[in-house]
Amino acid sequence: MTETKKKDSQPAKVKENNEDFKQRIRIKIKAFDHKIIDQSTRIIVDTALRAGSQIYGPIPLPTEKKKYTVNSSTFVHKNSRDQYEMRIHKRLLDIIEPTAKTVEALSSLGLPAGVDVEIKM
Repeated sequence: MTETKKKDSQPAKVKENNEDFKQRIRIKIKAFDHKIIDQSTRIIVDTALRAGSQIYGPIPLPTEKKKYTVNSSTFVHKNSRDQYEMRIHKRLLDIIEPTAKTVEALSSLGLPAGVDVEIKM
């Protein structure tokens, strides 16, 4: 009879990386026009750099395309249709170790109309 010994299973080692525990602000920016979104990200990056923060980004996220098909005639002619497309451009910014000065500068920013900014801390 053969005996098999069980090996002591060791728990997986968890890498301790200081960067994972740093405080950060994640900013998602959405707009319909790519020129306006690039201008807005440039304003946010310049403001954060002037306040003395480190920035990762802007990272361009995939453009969301929504297509709508509409009958161009009101009643009978189904073959005549119009297609409309709406593109939503997105960018992602990470501000690492923000200071109080950075948060205050970002909260008082004036961005162009048509830009949606979502901030997570």
